[in-house]
Amino acid sequence: MISPYGLKFIGIGLVLTAILVLWSASRDSLTLLVISIIVCILTLFLIYFYRNPIRNIPTDEDLILSVADGRVLSVVDIESDYIGGRGKKVSIFLSILDPHMNRIPTSGRLEYVKYVPGKFFKAFQDKASEENEHTEIGLAFGTSRIILKQIAGILARRIVCNLKPQQHVKAGEIFGLIHFGSRAELFLPENIEVLVKRGDRVKAGESLIGRIIRK
Repeated sequence: MISPYGLKFIGIGLVLTAILVLWSASRDSLTLLVISIIVCILTLFLIYFYRNPIRNIPTDEDLILSVADGRVLSVVDIESDYIGGRGKKVSIFLSILDPHMNRIPTSGRLEYVKYVPGKFFKAFQDKASEENEHTEIGLAFGTSRIILKQIAGILARRIVCNLKPQQHVKAGEIFGLIHFGSRAELFLPENIEVLVKRGDRVKAGESLIGRIIRK
């Protein structure tokens, strides 16, 4: 499947490729032919980049799913008034080769959606977490709350987030994407056991990031 977010860019690439091929044929131009091949390759990359793999969404309501595809950069201790004090922050780096669809980590109700303008440091750098352009989302479920972030990188200059405050969401639902290399984060309270570590590969809506600890 191809993400609808990328159809415009793919369509433009296909049209340009067709025009350049026809133009190079009419002019018998090697230069135009080479350019058309380059544009075709770029278009094929866009088709690959905007792929939307089918995912098997776990149904266990105690699970916290990955918000993005990529590699876990870090799992660190944090404090946040919104999540109720101490917890863990799980940071995920998305390379340009990863699918970039973002998915809801657990079913619940959105309490806020906040866009924060900022810089465009490389997404794998720690300072990107706070200083880069990002969207921050507060999600309440049961008696707990988590925060999820979409963070732009050095190449990604546009974040897509189709969420609104007070909206009810389901685990695994697609809610947006970040164009090209980027970063995603989850801020989890103490009552969630983190199941990943630095270096792990994860898939949005399918990989388990954490599990609610029932006392």
